[in-house]
Amino acid sequence: MLSLTTLVASSVLATAPVSASLPKPPETAPVTIATNIAQPATMGEPSAEQPKEKRYTCKGCDNNELTALNFFQDKGITDKNALATILGNIKQESTFVPNICEGGARTTYERCKAGGFGLIQFTSSDRYYGLGNFAKRIGGDPSSLDTQLNYILVEPQWLRIQDKMRVPGKPIERYMAYAHSWLGWGIHGARTSYAYDYARRLIPLESDS
Repeated sequence: MLSLTTLVASSVLATAPVSASLPKPPETAPVTIATNIAQPATMGEPSAEQPKEKRYTCKGCDNNELTALNFFQDKGITDKNALATILGNIKQESTFVPNICEGGARTTYERCKAGGFGLIQFTSSDRYYGLGNFAKRIGGDPSSLDTQLNYILVEPQWLRIQDKMRVPGKPIERYMAYAHSWLGWGIHGARTSYAYDYARRLIPLESDS
């Protein structure tokens, strides 16, 4: 007959956890994560620089011609033929003399009593008086080159063709057709010949890059 001590010992052994008798799994080396994986480009990195718009100067042009050339380039006219067409028309109308009255007299805005006046010969009453009113609003001189160039930009006649003149890649004849809508000339004169001459004289400025 088993003793009480023997029965207790047998009971303890029988209820011991099974895992205590199983062999431990072999230890494995810790897993490391690579940190040198190339990362994709992130948003906000600088992109390639966009090419700059080509600008022109004019060989042999005087100060008024250069001022007008730079003015229209600053306003988004970038095509050489478009610029040449504008210059050719201004030369035909006034030879770039802002205080010229139709017929050739050099005088002030107020003293030009008949015909056109200024760079593009503002002739009709709405254009002539429009120039004077514009000059008053900005505190400018209606006989000056600067005031007249800025007035051109707000005239409805110019605004009708402005976007077309900003489109590059057209021949002088096409831009000249737009200019006729702008100026409404009665005599064509030498404006097309002047435009082709300016196209030959417009030289690209050297890039800073």
